[in-house]
Amino acid sequence: MPRESSIQDYAVIGDCRAAALVSRAGSLDWLCWPRFDSPAIFAALLDRERGGYWRIAPADAHEARRRYVGESNVLETTFTGASGSATLTDLMPVASEQFKNEHLIPDHEVVRRVECTAGAVELDVEFFPRSQYGLKARALRERGKLGLRLEDGRGAYWLRASVPLEVRGKGAIARVRLRAGERAYFSLSYAQESPIVLPELGEPTEKAIARSVRWWEEWAARCQYDGPYRAAVVRSALALKLLTYAPSGAIVAAATTSLPEIVGASANWDYRYCWLRDASLTMRALLGLGHRNEAAGFLDWLLHATRQTHPELRVLYTVFGRESPRERELTHLRGYRESRPVRVGNAARGQLQLDIYGEVIKAAGQFAEEDGCFDGMTQKVLLGLGKYVAKHWRLPDEGIWEPRTGRRHNTFSRLLCWAALDRLITLGESGRLKSVPLERFARERDAIRRELETRAWNEELQSYTATLDGDDLDATLLRIPWYEFEAAGSPRMRATHEAVTRALSAGNGLLYRYRREPAEGAFGICSFWNAEYLATGGGTLEQAHAAFQALLRYANDVGLYGEEIEPETGAALGNFPQSFTHVGLISAALSIAERQKQGARPPLTASEAA
Repeated sequence: MPRESSIQDYAVIGDCRAAALVSRAGSLDWLCWPRFDSPAIFAALLDRERGGYWRIAPADAHEARRRYVGESNVLETTFTGASGSATLTDLMPVASEQFKNEHLIPDHEVVRRVECTAGAVELDVEFFPRSQYGLKARALRERGKLGLRLEDGRGAYWLRASVPLEVRGKGAIARVRLRAGERAYFSLSYAQESPIVLPELGEPTEKAIARSVRWWEEWAARCQYDGPYRAAVVRSALALKLLTYAPSGAIVAAATTSLPEIVGASANWDYRYCWLRDASLTMRALLGLGHRNEAAGFLDWLLHATRQTHPELRVLYTVFGRESPRERELTHLRGYRESRPVRVGNAARGQLQLDIYGEVIKAAGQFAEEDGCFDGMTQKVLLGLGKYVAKHWRLPDEGIWEPRTGRRHNTFSRLLCWAALDRLITLGESGRLKSVPLERFARERDAIRRELETRAWNEELQSYTATLDGDDLDATLLRIPWYEFEAAGSPRMRATHEAVTRALSAGNGLLYRYRREPAEGAFGICSFWNAEYLATGGGTLEQAHAAFQALLRYANDVGLYGEEIEPETGAALGNFPQSFTHVGLISAALSIAERQKQGARPPLTASEAA
C-alpha cells in the first residue's frame, strides 16, 4: 500500500488527453483513461486501501527529489539511499502528428523507466489496478512475453516490464536489484476502440522518452514571453497545455476530483470538466504567450460548446462540449484524508451564472483583435449571447463561486453582463461584428452601469460589494478594472482594494476569495488577481513584483499549484493541478511585463481615472 502523500507531493504527467499523478514516493496514485473525466484505474489519491496504485521505489530508506526534464512534462524522481541512487522517469509519451501517422504506437500509454545512477539499489514494484474508481479488482492474466493483461468493459490494459513480475492476488509485484548503469523499463497501455499496440521495451522506450521531451520542449520554445518570472510562466503554460484535450481544444479545470478545499469536510468537487468562467483569462494567457493555435482551438471549442445550448450557456461542459454528467457520490471511497464524499459529475451544471456570457464574449473579442474577423456562424452565436444578456441581466444567479445556497444579485455577474454588451458594441462599431443592435445594447449596458455605480457601491464601507445593496466583500471586486469598467487607480477602486485586502487577507500575500466558516484555504487565483490589480495601475510596479514574488513560494517543488493554499503551512488544497491558478499566474506576469514596458508609468490620477 502506498504511504499517504500530501497534495503538493504530487506531480502530473499527461499527453493532452488524460493525466496521471505521481507522488514523491514514486507511486502513481491517479490515472483516468481514455480521457481526463473517465473512471480511474488508479485512485489511491482518494483511498489508499481501495483506490489502486502503481509504485516503483527503493526498498530501503531514501530521500527523494524531483524535477521535470527541461521545459517538458516528463518527470524525474531521484531516490538516494545508503547503498546508491536511482532515477525514476515517468511520462505519457507524446509525438508529432507526422510521427503518429507513420508509426504504430499505443493510443494511451504510461512509460516508467528506472535507472541506477550510483552504487546499487533494490527497488519494489507494486502494481495494483482497481477499475471504476477502486470499485472492482480485476484479474491480471499472464500472456507470456506480451506481459499482463487486464480487461475492463470495452477496454484492455497491458502491463509490460523488462523484469519478471509475479502475479499476486489481483496485482503484481517484483523486487528488482539494479547496479550503476542498469535500467528497468515498464509500459502500461490501454486500448478501447483502437488496435492494441505493444511496443518493445529498451531502446524503443528510450526513443519514446527522448521524443516526448523534444515534443514538449519544442512546444515550450514557441512561448514568446520574455518578461519577468519566465520559468514560472512557462511551467504554468506547460500545465495548461497538459490539461488541454487536444482533439477538441477544451481545457479542463483540473486533473482530479474531490481533493478537498477543507480537509475532512465535504467541499469536494469534480473539476475534470471545462468551465466557461475561465474563458477570457485563458484566452489572454494563450494569446499573451504567443500560443495562437491553442487559442484558436480553445475558441473553436468554446463556440462549438455554446452552440449546443444557444443562446443559453451551461456553467461547465465535457471536453466534447456536451453537458457534464449528473453529480453522484462514490460511497465506497474514503476520500483524501477522510474528506467525504467523493463525487463525480458536478451539480453546478444546473446553476445560472450570468458572468460566463461576458467571459465568452470577451474571449472572442480578444481573439478578434489578433485575427481580425468572425465567420458568419460565430457572429450569429455572439449576437445571440448579447441578446440573451440584454434580456436577462437583471436576474439573480449563483455567480462565479457556485454556492449551493441559492441565487443572489451578484456584482461580478452584473459586471460581466456590462462587459459583454460593452464588448459587443465595440466590435459592432469597429465593423468586426455585423448587425449589432447598438442602440438597444447601449441602453442596457448603461442601465447596468448605473446600477453598479449605485447599488454595488457601499458608501459606509467605501467599497464595492460582492452583492447589490450588500456589505459583503469578495476577491472578484479586484477584477473590475480588468473588464475596463473603472480604472485601477480610481478613488473607488483604490478604496475597494484597501477594503478587500483588509477583509480577505490570509497573510503572506495570500487572499481568501471570501470569508466563510469553517475557513477554507486562501484562493490561488485571487491572490494573483491582487498582484495583477497592482500591476495594472492600482499600485506601484514594486508592489506588484512583491505581491507576485510572495506567491511563487507556494508552488510545489516542480512548480505546480492547487486551487487553494493553506495559509499557515503553505500546503496545497483542492483539485490539482489547477488551471485556474496557473492562468492567474500567467495573466499577472503578463500585466507586470506590460507595466515594465510602459516605463513603469505612475498610476492614473483621480482626474485621469474619472
